[in-house]
This record gives sequence, C-alpha cells and structure tokens, in this order.
Amino acid sequence: MNYYLYDGSFPGMLTAVYQAFYARENLTNIIYCEDYQTGLFDKKINVETDLDKSDKVYKAIKEKISLDSLKKIYYCYLSEEKKSGQYIYQYLRLGFKIGNKIDNYLNHDIVDKVYKLSNKVAKEKHLLLGLLRFRKMENGFFYAPFEPDYNIITLLAPHFAGRLADQQWLIHDKKRDIAILYNKKEWVLTEYDQSLALNYTEDEAYYQELWQNFYENIAIKNRNNPRVQKQFMPKRYWKHLVEKN
Repeated sequence: MNYYLYDGSFPGMLTAVYQAFYARENLTNIIYCEDYQTGLFDKKINVETDLDKSDKVYKAIKEKISLDSLKKIYYCYLSEEKKSGQYIYQYLRLGFKIGNKIDNYLNHDIVDKVYKLSNKVAKEKHLLLGLLRFRKMENGFFYAPFEPDYNIITLLAPHFAGRLADQQWLIHDKKRDIAILYNKKEWVLTEYDQSLALNYTEDEAYYQELWQNFYENIAIKNRNNPRVQKQFMPKRYWKHLVEKN
C-alpha cells in the first residue's frame, strides 16, 4: 500500500489528497507522519504542504460535493482518529463521482465512518460550549482550561469571540498544550506558553465559592439523578468544572 505522510495540518492532509488523487492509486492511505509505522511492503511518500493544492481540493469539495460534506470532513480530521485520513480520501473519491448525493449513501461503510466520527466531534463541541469555565486572572485575561477528547479548540473560539467580545481570554487545551488567545479584536491559535503566570485575582476565589454554593443549593435533592447528570455533564470533564471542585 502507498502511504502519504502529512504534517498533521488540515492543509497538509488536503495536499496529500490532491497528490494521491492525481496519482490515481486505489490502495492508498493518508496518515499523519507521527502515526506511521513502517511496513515491509509499504511505499512511503512524504507530502510537503502546498496551499495552492489544498485550496483546490477545498474549493472542489464545496463546489462538486457540498458545504456540509466539507464540514463533516473537517470534523472527521479533528477527531485525530489514526485512520481518518484514509476514510476522508475514500469518502472524497466517492463524493467526486456522485456529488452531493453522497449524503444519501448512509449505508456505505466509508460514508458511515466519516459521519460517525464527525458526529462525535460535533457532540463534544456542543457539550463543551456549555461546560467551559473561565477564571479571572491577575494579568487581566479570563482563563479556561479543558481536556477534550478531540481537537475542537478552534470550533469553540468563534462562539466565545462573539459572546465575550469585550474581554481578553485564553482557552487552554491541556491535553495538546495548545491555546486560543483573544485580544478583543481577533483570536489566534498558538502553542501554550508554559511560562505564563496563572494567578487568580483576589475576588476569583470568592466568586467560585458563590457559584459552588449556588450549584449545591439550586439542586432539588428528591430529583437527584446521577445517571442523567453524567449524560449531560460527562464525568471526564468534571476536573475543570468550578462547581465540581
């Protein structure tokens, strides 16, 4: 099998799709270079990200398949599933043949895999839009740490750029050590600066205690249902919830 190894970026993956597609090879896998494990009969092709090529694939997906498919592919990529590049390549080969009818091929194995991964990422994004907690820091920023299963940080940024437009904030994905910085005008994705001092303001502890007391007292003990609570507030996210600490 031919393995196209890309640098982990979305444009890098689309560049690999471009090269594999025009090489007209059926037995192809597209994989993040750090996930690749050498096989005896593999042919390895290192892909250098080319923005012209990735833009062509990006536009072709929008025009020849659908905007919805482009969104699903991007979410599938953000899942970081090791086989996501392979699924996306096969999905696009089918999509470029049948166009937007691909949305009706839900019984097709590859379409089903892309949809399921995309839906998992979309579900986590929806959950964390409601479960992200900001803390006020001495440097004037509001800081929100979290550890998502999928690489969804860029999906959260537009929402909070609109909702907290008049504040400076920092969202920190601790699992990947990446961050979104917002300066009241625009947000940028960057590596997290470990030297950044994270000191709460004097009144942050007071407001956290108020929130914790409110959370405890608003609950109706007779209607306590831990199973339902964990469904809407999965336990793996509790570590960074103020009301659960």
